[in-house]
Amino acid sequence: MISRINQWLQKMMPIFTPLSLIIGVLLDEWMIPLLFLVPWLFAFMTFAGSLTMNLSAFKSFRRYSVIIVVTIAFLHIVMPLWAYFIAELLFNDPLYTIGFVLAVAVPTGVTSFIWAAVTRGNLALCLSIILIDTVLSPLVMPGLVHIVAGDTIHVDIWPMMVDLLLMIVIPSIAGVLVNEWTDARVSKTMATTFAPFSKMSLFLIVMINSSAIAPYVEHITWELAKIIAVVFLVALSGYVICYVVGKLVWKDEELVVTFVFTGGMRNISAGVVLATTYFPGKVVMPVVFGMLFQQILASQFHRLLMKRQERA
Repeated sequence: MISRINQWLQKMMPIFTPLSLIIGVLLDEWMIPLLFLVPWLFAFMTFAGSLTMNLSAFKSFRRYSVIIVVTIAFLHIVMPLWAYFIAELLFNDPLYTIGFVLAVAVPTGVTSFIWAAVTRGNLALCLSIILIDTVLSPLVMPGLVHIVAGDTIHVDIWPMMVDLLLMIVIPSIAGVLVNEWTDARVSKTMATTFAPFSKMSLFLIVMINSSAIAPYVEHITWELAKIIAVVFLVALSGYVICYVVGKLVWKDEELVVTFVFTGGMRNISAGVVLATTYFPGKVVMPVVFGMLFQQILASQFHRLLMKRQERA
């Protein structure tokens, strides 16, 4: 029963995610008082998603060291530079620039493992990238934001690092240790049981956090439409670049699939939590709208990669 509910929620994510955003904007007065719940919900999501991981994933670093380094460099150097260039070119507002960089500076999404699994990717490599990038996130992400923000706005780096530790690193390590120290059936049962509640937590996080942008979307403007369009462009370009580079550099289909999903997806919910906590509403907008396209783009590239595998 729980498994079927989870499969249904997984299928409906491209619909429920934007719907949750709309509900949050419309019911902002109800949602804003619930902001204190977001870090706890996110920590639960991270813990639940990490129950399928184990420490053996780190052993893959030696074997796949090149692709791991390339993926992390793509996530935290190439994409932030690309987002910065696009935002500076199309918007004359440093707050939007910070928002676009923040949206791509977050670590790769835990859900990339799910898409890599159903698209026949290299799961050991995928887990290695997720775990290593997660551990690095409290250092890499605040550093990038500090560089971009400069003197535009004051950023509290240390509290941000602590939040990343509490929301991502510690729950991830806890999930991995539970998987390591308990019987495989126990961790699998826990992961299966928590999965639908994890997705519900995501929808609730989107609802609560989207209330922060309510003042900016009360009236649909060309600027708002432009922001959404550019967010889509940046998100799509991440997948496309990974797909093209993967085809040119790695001949192994498993490696291509893994690179596409770990390089294309983001733990965007963490970005939303940090944006709403530490930045003005304009910074939040590009980050929140990034939620609209994550699962939709992942599903389309899943189809593309599966067709490529069938032809091969």
